[in-house]
Amino acid sequence: MTALEKGITANGTGYGGKSWNILGQLYFPKAITDSTFAFETNSEPGQFVPVHIHPTQDEFILVQEGVLDLKLDGQWVKAKAGDLVRMPRGIPHGYFNKSDKPCRALFWVSPMQKLEALFNQLHNLTDPAEVVRISAQHEVDFLPPEAND
Repeated sequence: MTALEKGITANGTGYGGKSWNILGQLYFPKAITDSTFAFETNSEPGQFVPVHIHPTQDEFILVQEGVLDLKLDGQWVKAKAGDLVRMPRGIPHGYFNKSDKPCRALFWVSPMQKLEALFNQLHNLTDPAEVVRISAQHEVDFLPPEAND
């Protein structure tokens, strides 16, 4: 079991100096334990993560700057700075920066399951089909593209 270490992960940095580039979007791990996995995203206008399902994890998003459009269980919603999005396991969800400004958000999942290992494998990949294939091996199931409409 990975224990939570006390301390601060500074703004704009990742825990242990780590960061991931997943299809051009930057992710910074903030806290990593077996019970939870927290990471910051910095989404430029037009960036998104398509609709997917975490069958074994609950997920949360705290929007820190900007606005995210989310497809949450088939419905479009907006989350702005200060809003907390709750996504129980098994609920289809995707997030999209449809604005003309960057968006920064803190995500966390509970329990961590295979998410850190997934991010490690996805780092610097450029083929979306390969990202989908590897994700399915780590309990993140992407829905067909029409789910994003």
